[in-house]
Amino acid sequence: MTAPRRRTDLSSLSPLLPRLSSAASNLLEMRQYGSRREGDGDGGLRNGRSRSASRPGFIDTSSWRFFDARAVGIPTGSIPRNCWTVLQMLKRKGFEAYLVGGCVRDLLLKRAPKDFDVITTASLKQIKKLVFKRCMIIGRRFPICQVKMHGSTFEVSSFSTNGTQVKGSENVNFSEELDGYDEGDIIRWKNSMKRDFTINSLFFNPFNYRVYDYVNGVNDVRKNKVCAVIPAHVSFEEDPARILRGLRIAARLGFQFSSETSTAIRDLSSSIINIDKSRLAMEMKYMLSHGAAESSIRLLGKYGLLDILLPLQAAYLSHQIKGQSSDRNLMLMKLLANLDKLTSADRPCHCSLWLALLAFHSALVNSPQDAQVIKAFASLMYFGTWDSTIKFLKQDTGAPVTFVPEALQPSGTKLNNLMEKTSHLASLVNCSVDTLTCLDALQQSLARYPKASQFSGLVFVSNKERSRILGIFKGLDSDLSLYDGRRGMHGINYKLLDDGHTGEVRFVLGKVIMDTMSDESLCASTDDDAFARKPVVDLAGGGKHPLSDSGES
Repeated sequence: MTAPRRRTDLSSLSPLLPRLSSAASNLLEMRQYGSRREGDGDGGLRNGRSRSASRPGFIDTSSWRFFDARAVGIPTGSIPRNCWTVLQMLKRKGFEAYLVGGCVRDLLLKRAPKDFDVITTASLKQIKKLVFKRCMIIGRRFPICQVKMHGSTFEVSSFSTNGTQVKGSENVNFSEELDGYDEGDIIRWKNSMKRDFTINSLFFNPFNYRVYDYVNGVNDVRKNKVCAVIPAHVSFEEDPARILRGLRIAARLGFQFSSETSTAIRDLSSSIINIDKSRLAMEMKYMLSHGAAESSIRLLGKYGLLDILLPLQAAYLSHQIKGQSSDRNLMLMKLLANLDKLTSADRPCHCSLWLALLAFHSALVNSPQDAQVIKAFASLMYFGTWDSTIKFLKQDTGAPVTFVPEALQPSGTKLNNLMEKTSHLASLVNCSVDTLTCLDALQQSLARYPKASQFSGLVFVSNKERSRILGIFKGLDSDLSLYDGRRGMHGINYKLLDDGHTGEVRFVLGKVIMDTMSDESLCASTDDDAFARKPVVDLAGGGKHPLSDSGES
């Protein structure tokens, strides 16, 4: 693989020029690259290009970059062993293979990637026939190979895969000369232009330690910006799910949107109603299961999407935030913040956990409970037996935190009555599950908020998930003296939590509620709870290993 070169002796490239011309003629799905964005200087022209460079059909090769991954602290040891196996198997069959997308971005930021996606010069048929014979080809619009390797799953895409023709591409006529760049550059650039955001358009070849950037993705990482690769309105009209992906990225990384991207999200937020329910459920899982639930809910509310996706929670927040400068002391946000302390990109939870958390909170909003009852309910899920719950409550000297309207001041409830009230709370929680899955139940709960936004009529939680959530609370609404939900371990088993194991989800749910109802965590600390996320590395100026600012070798 040769690096991008500036104009060289064309006689040495004569055998390659016909292929480059053919590649250029096949780039019809690319749009005008020189789109405008405010605040970047030079009259708002993106990437600092000249005004003449923004003409239709222009391919701005001046922004093409590569740099040594080791110079910015990405060791090959940061790639999981099973992922290395996938890459090496493709290479041994004669194909090029790269890491691509969010995992490259996260490695640059010294964060643990949520997953590792691979892209290769092999076609999907070649991947399945020659390399991974047991893999599955999935997806309609952008098919990929799903490869399972020793318990891990990787998505392997192909450079040769073409998505649905993009809007407006039939009017594009490329005229820019592509001499001085090899076919690998053309292929990678072409693929990067099909991606959603610039910071997701980076390629990493761990065999030569090079990171390739064709759309100024690294520059936007430096600026902590989320920017669409193509004009944002066109991008989101093409695929509304990109709106949710953008919000998820911004929430997890703490990034800001470019003004163009932010405006497009506001203008097209209602278009997410057209996304398939299973796709919505998947995007919501990615947003709320990986350690950024609190910030995700806040961003969804800011851009008006929470009214569509979780209207009851949106109405609650809108009602409660009146007269307050912050939402951080609201019970819902506290619950989500404590959930985020236990999860992360590489230690996610199953969606049933945050769905059960929302059902629990909805029950309290509709029927506020004694703070001691709430704590008993959480302790029972955490410890697994009523005897252990009572023992813990007797030793607990801290006063439970109260929230308005969910938690009432402790009334000194006697132990016998406490059991009855705890069981009653469980029955209320079971009923509130319907607000996530049933339109009628949701509308009835929304009736308490007369000023709530008009209901979209969307419920994306499936009946299968409803059954799973109800399983978490099973037995808690009956004779608690007979209840036994013990796990036999103290720390969190993140494999079971990600798989949605009922006992593990129940245990973590209990801990989240207990932490929320206490001034400090009173239940036993574990090594899991002490898990610290790696700090975000500021790639702005002053770093020890500056990135190259040209594509020259």
